Amino acid sequence: MKKINKVLAFLLATVMVMSFAACGGKGNDNSNDDGSKKSGSKKSDTITVAIWDTNQEAGIKEILADFTADTGIKTKIQVTPWDQYWTMLEAGATGGSLPDVFWMHANEISKYADSGMLLNLGDQIDADGLDLTKFPADLVTLYQNADGAQVAIPKDIDTIALWYNKTLFDEAGVSYPDETWTWDTFRDAAKKLTKDDGSVYGTVFNPKDAQQTFYNTIYDFGGYVLNEDRTTSGWDDPKTMDAMEYVAGIIEDGSMPPYTTISETDQSALFTSGKVAMLPQGSWMVTAMLDNEYTAENCDIAVMPNLNGTNISIYNGLGWAAAAESANAEDAAKVCTYLGTETAQKKQADLGVTMSAYENTSEGFINKDTSKNLQAYIDMQKDVVIYPHSKDTNVWYEMSIEKLVVAWQDPAKMPDACDAIAAQMNEDLAAE
Repeated sequence: MKKINKVLAFLLATVMVMSFAACGGKGNDNSNDDGSKKSGSKKSDTITVAIWDTNQEAGIKEILADFTADTGIKTKIQVTPWDQYWTMLEAGATGGSLPDVFWMHANEISKYADSGMLLNLGDQIDADGLDLTKFPADLVTLYQNADGAQVAIPKDIDTIALWYNKTLFDEAGVSYPDETWTWDTFRDAAKKLTKDDGSVYGTVFNPKDAQQTFYNTIYDFGGYVLNEDRTTSGWDDPKTMDAMEYVAGIIEDGSMPPYTTISETDQSALFTSGKVAMLPQGSWMVTAMLDNEYTAENCDIAVMPNLNGTNISIYNGLGWAAAAESANAEDAAKVCTYLGTETAQKKQADLGVTMSAYENTSEGFINKDTSKNLQAYIDMQKDVVIYPHSKDTNVWYEMSIEKLVVAWQDPAKMPDACDAIAAQMNEDLAAE
């Protein structure tokens, strides 16, 4: 994730480049016919497509092969792990060498879109007849710039479901989770599944992983992280604080590993090694979970716990974007719109890459492994809340992690952490 000084440097560099282009003489024109900025490289016959998830690479490659067969336009996938992906994009943005097509995320979209780095896909959307009403409205709006131009096509939709270790449940004599489970049932089961010798814990929530864990709890309890117009924090709302006190209670129960363990070992690794009995996981993690031999043999999936009959899932979705300065902008736009077609979106789900954003195309996702209850992810679409985001999400999100780490180490400090997050977050939102 970026630090704020890097963001400011990036935006300043963008403004300087755009100002120079506006004032430059005709002898050094660096613009495409549509007015977008060219990169320093020459037009290529192969479109570079940048992603961060190796688990999705094979499926996307197959879909892009269909695109090439239809259009004759060749593509190549470039995979950069999440931790380096945004550094790579930043370097490309400041150096005029962004990939032709790349994934966008709610945390990052605003600064790239509003600084002119992303291609306006409107003309290609119209040319291809892509119907954006077939996608969740929140995702369509998410991937528009400040002027309302569509600068990315929704790629997928993700929900959260509960993975559980049947072997550990059987050993502890605990019934498997189902749609009747409340958050109280969950906490109770976590206690029973935790072994006194510390070899197994009931569950694990990581303060650095809000979407898969405590964000869902907050909204189930009736709280919120960010108000609807994205101007005010909800961290000091009484119901939000109730939800986080609930999380603190699970920590105090001893049902989670100590924070030293959580900070050093990925929560998925704890689950797939049999150290944790229950773990909320996003649908984007399905391939990795199924490919793990231990998980495949011992585990299954249920819907998330509920409160008063409602089990909310925080949902998000990536976007397919293209670089405004790409020398291959026309072909890049065609890649983006093709990946948003019903055909490509259905194939994405059928291949088990992930659930798709286009309506009624995700049913095939459950066939990736019929021995597992993948239907739980589809069922969790019933009550969804869009991932909390604003113009500079990372600023207040990274700040909230720092304060929550203190509460994970000393749960009694959870109310103070929530108050402190709200106060700082409101300042950050005002600065946007």
